[in-house]
Amino acid sequence: MSYVEVPGAKVPIRMWADPGSVEESAMQQLRNVATLPWVEGLAVMPDVHYGKGATVGSVIAMRGAVCPAAVGVDIGCGMSAVRTSLTANDLPGDLSRLRTRIEQAIPVGRGMHDEMVDPGRFHGFALTGFEDLWARFDGVAEAVKFRQERAARQMGTLGGGNHHLELLTDSVGSVWLVLHSGSRGVGKELADHHIGVAQTLSHNQGLVDHDLAVFVSDTPEMAAYRNDLFWAQEYAKYNRAIMMALLKSVIRKEFKKAKVTFEPEISCHHNYVAEERYEGMDLLVTRKGAIRAGGGEYGIIPGSMGTGTYIVKGLGNEKAFNSASHGAGRRMSRNAAKRRFTALDLAEQTRGIECRKDSGVVDEIPAAYKPIEQVMEQQRDLVEVVAKLEQVICVKG
Repeated sequence: MSYVEVPGAKVPIRMWADPGSVEESAMQQLRNVATLPWVEGLAVMPDVHYGKGATVGSVIAMRGAVCPAAVGVDIGCGMSAVRTSLTANDLPGDLSRLRTRIEQAIPVGRGMHDEMVDPGRFHGFALTGFEDLWARFDGVAEAVKFRQERAARQMGTLGGGNHHLELLTDSVGSVWLVLHSGSRGVGKELADHHIGVAQTLSHNQGLVDHDLAVFVSDTPEMAAYRNDLFWAQEYAKYNRAIMMALLKSVIRKEFKKAKVTFEPEISCHHNYVAEERYEGMDLLVTRKGAIRAGGGEYGIIPGSMGTGTYIVKGLGNEKAFNSASHGAGRRMSRNAAKRRFTALDLAEQTRGIECRKDSGVVDEIPAAYKPIEQVMEQQRDLVEVVAKLEQVICVKG
């Protein structure tokens, strides 16, 4: 579909979703964003749903301002994917041992490593950038500096919620590794700190929603936020890179005879800010639950733990600020999913997939998400599908 334009106070709301299918609370959030004095454009992805301040699945382009709540509390959250030389025929009939080996190598949920993972143990890892990241930790907000040890031990860990780590196969039987995670605890605490600061600033006192408080250019508060924001985005990138390196190590050990090789990784943030230029303006583009989909750029769009993942290539649609959805998007809250479904429902909806099937992850049941095929159909002018992947193993926190 092409987009539908809904009137907004300062800018129109371009929607790659049927406005009638979007819950009123999310539509109100979109209308609120469209009132901000600094906003220059708003694009809404087909996975849109209610979030904190701004909807998940929105792309907000502002001039000289950025809204920390619109970035979200998991700064730099995103995905990585790599195709391996393994095929479906190489996989054992019982995948439980392999899932256990993965969970032993990569802490999930609230877990963390006993000590910081040394990236020097991984062949070809970008050591220079990694060391520079930690050298700049002294420059982040005082409020989180005491978390350095925890942040170091959480590097290379999955977390919980919708974060996941999967083995999947494509239409020709190739095995892929895919993972989804972000900046862990340190990213959340940095986000919470700066959201609190923004809400105290005088220029934010008349906003329709306190959660839309912004930082504006050429102020010390903006400089501090940009510093911490870009640091956390880089932390998230390295977190995924180390997890992928750990996952590759597991695969090499479990399939020694196959002498597994790996293609270059595809990686993309979907909660982040980028400096981009549109219609002659230098803008700060916030993608909250959206990926960049510039012309020819690869991206990853997952469904749920039972509905597979799409590898895509961007079409460079500037009306959407070169963006696409970050996934299927929730159609019910976590609490609603827990009330409606049981572990038996989860087991039925993930039949044939090696994964957790207990009450602790019922809120991630496939039925709690929008149909991924519908979401992909609604963004045919944003991305083209390169491969559709189906899970065989899904690790959740």
